[in-house]
Amino acid sequence: MASSHLRAVETVDRPTTLVDSCVLLDILGEDSTWRRWSENALAEAADEGLIVINPIIYAEVSVRYARIEDVDAALPPGDFHREELPYAAGFLTGKAFLTYKRRGGNKQSPLADFYIGAHAAVRSYRLLTRDTSRYRTYFPSVQLIAPD
Repeated sequence: MASSHLRAVETVDRPTTLVDSCVLLDILGEDSTWRRWSENALAEAADEGLIVINPIIYAEVSVRYARIEDVDAALPPGDFHREELPYAAGFLTGKAFLTYKRRGGNKQSPLADFYIGAHAAVRSYRLLTRDTSRYRTYFPSVQLIAPD
């Protein structure tokens, strides 16, 4: 995964993209259906600006590996900027989750997708994902990079 085309230089006028774990798992798991789309979308986002992951995305990807060193090799910090979750994202996650529950959702605690969407929303990041319905519903301000 550590390829030179993923390195991005952070500048003020270049977009930052938070990468959802589904896209990374497509690539790392060699998903035959989505791998090509995910590789191309990730490479394009990296060419355009900074690529970011957070601890939740890291945790979701880590289930594929037995050792933390293997996860770090799959998601090298030189390619994937690691960012903590902002407290404002926690607040927005709670509000989105409350809306979800009021609409009949049956989960008992905030889902990872709510945290990921809130992180992108409060930082005004684009979100590279294939799972769009929850993000479009609960985080309409987030620019999604997703299959048509």
